[in-house]
Amino acid sequence: MGWYDDNYGGFPPYVPVAERRRRAMAEMEKRRKKGLPVSPVTINGRNIAHSFWGKAWCDNLESYSDFSNRLPRGRTYVRNGSVVHLDIAPGRIEAYVSGSELYKVEITIDPLPASRWKAIKAECAGQVGSLIELLQGKLSKGVMEVVTRKGTGLFPSPREIRLKCSCPDGAYLCKHLAAVMYGIGARLDESPDLLFLLRKVDHLELIAGAVEGSAVAAEVDRPRGKKTLAAGDLSDVFGIDLSDDEDDETVAPPKPAKPRAKGATATTKSKPKAASKPTPKTTAKTEPAARGPSRSTTATSRKAKAATAAKSTAKTPAAKTPAAKAKAAKSSAKRKAAARKKATKPATA
Repeated sequence: MGWYDDNYGGFPPYVPVAERRRRAMAEMEKRRKKGLPVSPVTINGRNIAHSFWGKAWCDNLESYSDFSNRLPRGRTYVRNGSVVHLDIAPGRIEAYVSGSELYKVEITIDPLPASRWKAIKAECAGQVGSLIELLQGKLSKGVMEVVTRKGTGLFPSPREIRLKCSCPDGAYLCKHLAAVMYGIGARLDESPDLLFLLRKVDHLELIAGAVEGSAVAAEVDRPRGKKTLAAGDLSDVFGIDLSDDEDDETVAPPKPAKPRAKGATATTKSKPKAASKPTPKTTAKTEPAARGPSRSTTATSRKAKAATAAKSTAKTPAAKTPAAKAKAAKSSAKRKAAARKKATKPATA
């Protein structure tokens, strides 16, 4: 230990990366057993970020000369998995980085000024179609320029960032802090909305115009209850039936007629037909009259036939019982006999 103190200014001896990661994971396991969250940053391949928001964060970080001398070491640390935990909250980042020891990193970022946020919303008004497009970075060129603009966009400048690390390095931006700053870009690949959470603004306000437009359209399409005529009212106004078959009321079936007693005659008579309508011809055959009747006999016979036809049509077309049929036949025979008697009197005289 004294050899490192004499030659390296008191810094601890070098520890291989594999050993450092083993120690860090042991510490994270203790943290997990205590019920505390553990969220390591994992980088696949050489590229730290792949999405629009992740790349924009890293590009903004590298655009400031204040950070340029320590960023390469930070990229190495984040790629080899040294950032074993990273948590993003409104205006604050907390992380643990594996080095010679496990170091705690705290980064504070100022909220986005209200005037700047208002200006961003005004410039992006009507250009962000949906939440999915916003989070996936499927934005127009104009919107991308607004949100990534240096000094006036969503991304913080060095004067809005305050850094703190528990390592003995006295530099403003040590390699552990630089690794965490790159880790934020990698985390935005997974959850782009964390950028808005970090700056304490609501990302839904960027698509408020589209949402309000949808609400207005829904309000226009919504039927007005008080001004809408019901189907029954339309039927009364126009004199037509507008109801659907499925909505029609079920018509109750007619009640079955009461059975009639045997031998009873039909007493119900239908309404007499108008005089203007011709009397239907009867199909019943009448017996031929006696030969040689006079004109008066023929007229009398015609009147009798007409009276018989009128009586037969006036009766209800209900089925006659055998007793009723016998009675009707007897009555018809009497009328015919009377007609013959009248017809023979003038001949004998």
